[in-house]
Amino acid sequence: MLITAPILSKGSFFGSLVNKCRQVSKILSSKNQINNNNNHLNTPTSSSTIPVNTSTSNSTCINRPIIAANISTTAPVLKTIEERMGLPARPKKPLTPYFRYMKDVRPKLTAENPKLSTPDIVRLVSKKWETVDLKEKERMQAEYKREQEKYIETCTKYNAKLTEEQRAEMKQLKQDIKDEKERRVIRKRIKQLGRPKRPGSAFLKFLSKERIRTPQHPTESYRDWHRKCADKWAQFTDEQKASYMEESRKEFVKYKQEISAWEEKMIRLGNIDVVRHGNLIDPPEPKSKKN
Repeated sequence: MLITAPILSKGSFFGSLVNKCRQVSKILSSKNQINNNNNHLNTPTSSSTIPVNTSTSNSTCINRPIIAANISTTAPVLKTIEERMGLPARPKKPLTPYFRYMKDVRPKLTAENPKLSTPDIVRLVSKKWETVDLKEKERMQAEYKREQEKYIETCTKYNAKLTEEQRAEMKQLKQDIKDEKERRVIRKRIKQLGRPKRPGSAFLKFLSKERIRTPQHPTESYRDWHRKCADKWAQFTDEQKASYMEESRKEFVKYKQEISAWEEKMIRLGNIDVVRHGNLIDPPEPKSKKN
């Protein structure tokens, strides 16, 4: 609100009122529409709905919360193996009677009990499933068996259309996904167990200092800035790179001591899966500049 004078004050009631009325009259002559919208936004109302003006001049200001609320924050759905290979979708397995019952009942229970957590809702569904009539369960089980037979038949026809190359590629892709999942689990365990962090190379040392000396311009992309730094590094002589190499080498010597002590501790604790099987590799020496 524009009128913010202490109107209830006894000493300056009329003076403040007259001055504020003059200010309001001057502002309203040029920005009447803007003031109206601000009054709507700043005035507390009993309803949670805020009146929105569709005026072109203020659409950006008013619609910004609406646009922000419509931004999806969900993670992208991972593609299936068939989608990655460009194949038709594989037939889906039918739901068992219990999961079909959960699919039908869970939304209603969630709406009736909004304060319950997901595990509590699942427990509630499980209790209700125990009270379902036996004949109804037998009917759902018979329907599930029919759908299961139809699924096996459809899946057999689907697999018959695949070539040997597609089968081999699918098998390899499944193995790659499994290996990547195991690597993620190992990386997570390594982080939780506090493995010493490997120091950066000489070029990364140079890059971190370049961020201070010649920071990235607001209109410059990171790729262009990185390429510019790489070109500058390539122009350095061995003497200019020596300080960065020495700093990296000292940190690597310290890292070798820390990682050896950490791996000995992991072996004693029985965490053999997080211990390296190969030897440490010293950082590469800088290549001499070609004449």
